[in-house]
Amino acid sequence: MSVLSVWFVNGFLKLPGSCRNSLIQKGLRTRSMRVSCNLISLRATSSLPPQSRKILNDSNAKRTIHLSTNRNASTTLSGSRLSNESTPLAEYTPPTTGPLSLLPASWIPYAELVRLDKPAGTYYLFFPCLFSTLLAAPLAVPMASPLSVVGTSLLFFSGALIMRGAGCTINDLWDRNLDPHVRRTRLRPIARGAVTPFNALAFTGVQLIAGLGILVQFPYQCLFYGIPSLLFVTAYPLAKRVTHYPQAMLGLTFSWGAIMGFPALGVDLLHNNAALTAAGLLYASNVAWTVLYDMIYAHMDIKDDAKAGIKSIALRHDAQTKQILSGLAVTQIGLLAAAGFAAGAGPVFFAGSCGGAGVTLAIMIKRVNLKSVKDCWWWFVNGCLLTGGAISAGLGGDYLLRFYAKTDSLSSKQEMLDE
Repeated sequence: MSVLSVWFVNGFLKLPGSCRNSLIQKGLRTRSMRVSCNLISLRATSSLPPQSRKILNDSNAKRTIHLSTNRNASTTLSGSRLSNESTPLAEYTPPTTGPLSLLPASWIPYAELVRLDKPAGTYYLFFPCLFSTLLAAPLAVPMASPLSVVGTSLLFFSGALIMRGAGCTINDLWDRNLDPHVRRTRLRPIARGAVTPFNALAFTGVQLIAGLGILVQFPYQCLFYGIPSLLFVTAYPLAKRVTHYPQAMLGLTFSWGAIMGFPALGVDLLHNNAALTAAGLLYASNVAWTVLYDMIYAHMDIKDDAKAGIKSIALRHDAQTKQILSGLAVTQIGLLAAAGFAAGAGPVFFAGSCGGAGVTLAIMIKRVNLKSVKDCWWWFVNGCLLTGGAISAGLGGDYLLRFYAKTDSLSSKQEMLDE
């Protein structure tokens, strides 16, 4: 004990008993006096009268139980938080299966950068191109042949693959300071340092040149329709910082292909009102579809986005998500039906495309568990194939019926002329 402590204890013990008891009871309620009372209980308990010793001992016992309980509760809470919210973060491991595992090690970060192992985004970018190609084919003069439709669709798929990769690279460049703070994106190549921003920028240039190489394979009018879409590709990552509705900007970007199929098959939108109306309605329908599926996608990152300050429609309307998804589905199908009507589509389109889209979207909206990252991802990937496949099947069936009906009509006319 220090000289000061000895002086304090000696002075305390000389006080009258009632005064000591009162001082102990009041002192135990304050943080500063607890230290002195604890010192007394350790060093001078034997010198105190029985009543004073009892007050101190009871207080110490209660304080010990209280501290032990707090420690246990803190430990339990900490453990619960770790298990529920912050499970150990996995370290990056190179792919051992799939197409990426076959690539040289130096190529893998760039393949990951363009999401080569996650093709759902490519499908979502390709489907609007396929829709517009199938919708425009009967409007072409002469009507586009199936071989021409297939060739155009394959070119669109190549362009979707390249431009989706370019869009992902641009997105990751913009988000290089945000991605490390989001669990799902922290191991992306730029975020983990596997690709430098300069190399990513150079890689973007290569991809854009390759995309231009695909674009020039189409009729020259497609250049005037295709190049403006790059503005949306560049602007989308910025939208996440200024609005809760970046999905709308993504819709404007990913739906651009809904216009491109018309000029790709030689349909002049500026001089064909029916085609222009159909293209505009199909584009709007795909914007609604994009917002719908990306709202489900946004729920995978909703907690991390809130912490990182990233805005999304899922954060803004978390409690009303299913109602909004339903409204978007109705809007999408209504605009799709209007586009088909403007293009002169038949009952196969309305039953297959509109009806099929309605069924697949209704099932997805009903079954998706928005609180489960795994379930959101499953429906994001498979919902693309289900809804996109249904719409494509209806459009394809309608086109083929109209094509062969036209062919039979021409054959009949030719036979009449020959006679």
